[in-house]
Amino acid sequence: MKIYEYQAKDLFAAYGIPVPRGYPTRTPEEAGDAAARLGSSPVVLKAQVHAGGRGKGGGIKVVEDAGQVASVAATMLGTRLVTPQTGPEGKPVNALLVEEGLTINKEIYVGIIIDRRAAAPVVIASGEGGMDIEKVAAETPDKVVTEPVDPVAGLRPFQAMRIAYGVGMEGPQVRQMSDIVLRLYRLFIDKDCSHVEINPLVNTGDGKLLALDAKINLDDNALFRHKDLAALKDESQEDPLEVEASRYNLNYIKLKGNVGCMVNGAGLAMATMDLIKHIGAEPANFLDVGGGATSGMITQGLKILVSDPDVRVVLINIFGGILRCDTLARGVTEAVKQLSIALPVVVRLEGTNVELGRRILADSGLNFSYAATMGEAAERVAQFLAH
Repeated sequence: MKIYEYQAKDLFAAYGIPVPRGYPTRTPEEAGDAAARLGSSPVVLKAQVHAGGRGKGGGIKVVEDAGQVASVAATMLGTRLVTPQTGPEGKPVNALLVEEGLTINKEIYVGIIIDRRAAAPVVIASGEGGMDIEKVAAETPDKVVTEPVDPVAGLRPFQAMRIAYGVGMEGPQVRQMSDIVLRLYRLFIDKDCSHVEINPLVNTGDGKLLALDAKINLDDNALFRHKDLAALKDESQEDPLEVEASRYNLNYIKLKGNVGCMVNGAGLAMATMDLIKHIGAEPANFLDVGGGATSGMITQGLKILVSDPDVRVVLINIFGGILRCDTLARGVTEAVKQLSIALPVVVRLEGTNVELGRRILADSGLNFSYAATMGEAAERVAQFLAH
């Protein structure tokens, strides 16, 4: 789960990580009042969306005259911000962070992620902050410092010092930097984060280090331990179909293709999407109904698939294990009847109660296209797309 920058900075401040003075606002009037409270110029207006690259999309504006903040805010609020990370549809701008402008002498990157290969957190830092860390790592890998962390021992002070020296800190700023890194790691562990990032951590004119930007992603599977953080979720920043799927415990991700896919199991989902691309088509989604799906969940999943206007063909590829083929068949027939689905539906079933599942589909009176193998299913999809 993603949260806004101002929410992430509230968490930073609670852990003693220094951040600039600023106020979240939702109206032009609130933005003007926030600028007056800051009492300094320039003032920075930052669109609050769940995506990076805001500066490239016009989502960050520096206003030299605090008296103009309200009028500038009016041009930003209520728009959709398009950045390299949002796609062409953009994200709605419902809030702004009005923040004090700072003198910046140096920009540093520091982040923490889970290295799944090492089964441990890793701190990544670079003296080339303010840029995409992927680009820095690709073009100048020697400028990136990585510090794996023992999950049991945690991040040790000597490691934090090594990171500070590695990004070029000197004198008192070595201790400042190491302290920030240690606090960031504590937040990462305490709040069950999957990703925390400061980009940039800035060295200001007076020698202090401040987190100019803040990014936190939370592990959805741990939100039951953090009811306060779960309440920060803003569904307006998410795809409506993904929001709807989550209400039924379905794993759905919207893609940009024309074949709607329903499968059970992430591995089968990936194989099915590869198969679709192999025939020259594109998957419209990743929909994994899981092993414990009920017929009701199957019905809702198919409703979500066909509500995507990009979908021209539906491919259902199920290997029955915990999810029995007859359960799948009942859910699919119910959904097709309820919605009067006119799209072609290709079904490939194998596994537990497969004969019963096929009989339910055959006796439904509905025009399903059956396939015995994955290859045959792909051929059927290709035939429908060709017409």
